[in-house]
Amino acid sequence: MLDTRELPLLRALAARYPTTEAALAEIGHLRAILSLPKGTVHVVSDVHGEHRKLKHIINNASGSLRPLVERVFGDRLTAGEKRALLSVIYYPRESYAPVARGAEAERRAYLRWTLAREVEVIRELSRRYTLRQVDQAFPADMRGLLRELVSARAAPGEGGTLDALVEPFVQHGREIELLRAAARAIRNLTVFELVVAGDLGDRGPRLDKVLEYLMRQPRARVVWGNHDVSWMGASLGQEALIATVVRLSLRYGRLSQLEEGFGIPVAPVDRLARTAYADDPAERFAVRGEGLRDALLMARMQKAMAVLQFKLEGQLCRRRPDYALEHRCLLHRIDQRAGTVAIDGEVYPLLDARFPTLDPGDPYALTPDEAACIALLKESFLKSPVLARRMRWMVQQGTTWLRRDRALIFHGCVPVDGAGELLPFAVDGEPRRGRALFDALERAVRRAFRARAQEDVDLLWYLWTGPLSPMFGKDRMTTFESYFVADARTHRETKNPYFHLIHDAGFCSRVCREFGLDEERGLIVNGHVPVRVEQGESPIKASHRAVTIDGAFSEAYGDKGYTLVLEASGARLAQHHHFTSVEQAVETGEDIIPEISDVEVYEAARTVGDTEKGEELAREIEILERLIQAYEDGALLEQPR
Repeated sequence: MLDTRELPLLRALAARYPTTEAALAEIGHLRAILSLPKGTVHVVSDVHGEHRKLKHIINNASGSLRPLVERVFGDRLTAGEKRALLSVIYYPRESYAPVARGAEAERRAYLRWTLAREVEVIRELSRRYTLRQVDQAFPADMRGLLRELVSARAAPGEGGTLDALVEPFVQHGREIELLRAAARAIRNLTVFELVVAGDLGDRGPRLDKVLEYLMRQPRARVVWGNHDVSWMGASLGQEALIATVVRLSLRYGRLSQLEEGFGIPVAPVDRLARTAYADDPAERFAVRGEGLRDALLMARMQKAMAVLQFKLEGQLCRRRPDYALEHRCLLHRIDQRAGTVAIDGEVYPLLDARFPTLDPGDPYALTPDEAACIALLKESFLKSPVLARRMRWMVQQGTTWLRRDRALIFHGCVPVDGAGELLPFAVDGEPRRGRALFDALERAVRRAFRARAQEDVDLLWYLWTGPLSPMFGKDRMTTFESYFVADARTHRETKNPYFHLIHDAGFCSRVCREFGLDEERGLIVNGHVPVRVEQGESPIKASHRAVTIDGAFSEAYGDKGYTLVLEASGARLAQHHHFTSVEQAVETGEDIIPEISDVEVYEAARTVGDTEKGEELAREIEILERLIQAYEDGALLEQPR
């Protein structure tokens, strides 16, 4: 029997499906989707600003387009022809550039040959989708043309259909637009969804370009990492995080992402360095990279921001005693006369005892110059429209955790004690553990961007560096010690017990159960901690129930990286290697050909109906059935158009 309380919802739904037949047609479409193979999900992590390598991995679908082309064309194409086809799929503009300078007849022949074979690839990929889904994979302004090409009765290149469709582009010199549209359609159909498991920026050259490229993908999700929330908090004016992201940009010589990418000038830092640190050798602050500024000035700027960061963090910790991080406030533990610092009850000599802006009587107070510097930076961060758009996308497409079929994806860890018991952290005044902690943190992050309450904005700083943050998962961040103390023991950051417990299958089962996944078959996926392959570490843990996919993607970490490919037939791990350049890829056919290893091969192919998406579609079908019942009972009137 129809519940009358459902009528407001059903009336809204009736605007989309005004008749029984329209609702039945949608149910048929949804049931067809449920029977299809599940879409291929590519999961990468810890990109750290390496936009060129990320683009190449997305363009070549983590190496999966090469075997697809081999399978489709076999002996019909030579090795050189296959390489040329792949090149134009990966980089249509760069690959076509030499051809574009040729005569019209040459351009026409190239376009016909290439497009005919791209259509064959699209047809092969289309077998995995409904016609509506294929249509959605086509770029909007080329949708009708691509639909005609793919559905043409004649084989590609036979007859006049292809010629008629492409001729206007040749006549107007716009062949590249058609090639780009076909290449994008192939990539969209090859990778159903891209998931980035955190840490999009820092260390690598351009966070802004990483975000720009991801925002152009049709289906992309982000699981926030601690480097992501640091930028998110900085965009909201959290001063300690502003100091942090500027310091890291200086440390790795990445000022272009600030000044060119986000329109945030670092002149205030330059001014502070030239005044307060004018004669400071700043030997401990050598920049790890090249920049347009003088290297010594960059080192002084980095030191100025480091000290400013430590002061602002000390102020925050004292403003938020519930974070229990007073022991990480070290400036008041410095003895400048003796040149030492006390850490955890032990006294260590300082490698650099020059602190021209430090007042021993009030070490966390900012000097007038420091206050002016952070005020100007804050104004720039808050007023940057590009940063605001990028971070808004990060919030809209981001989350603290994701389920994709049997995979549980998050960035860092589930905070636990040595026995594997869930540890609590208070959010909104209530201790939260496990999934409840992840969900409460996500609500707080979204609320921070909506209401900008200081408590929520400060929480983003804790997520960057706090011991109970699922995005950090270590007992401390030893930035101060790495700059100022020689004793390596003080540099140690102890990881949460989670990171060794995931080698135990029983622990993995409990984590999967906590998040609502199959506790016998669920797979835990996280990044955050690089896999030291050269030391014999494996991304696949001893439990075979957990995978770490932070494979040192960034050049600063090793220039490798992993993609976890979740296909209908199983879960596979692609290990990537060094990527030289786009030019090298186009000119010589150089490719990132990954080493593929199976994480799990399924006994039967997984369908959409087997996944969390299937559960959503089943609920949609149920609601549509209720709408049909309302029409049949006369509770709602059909509105034929």
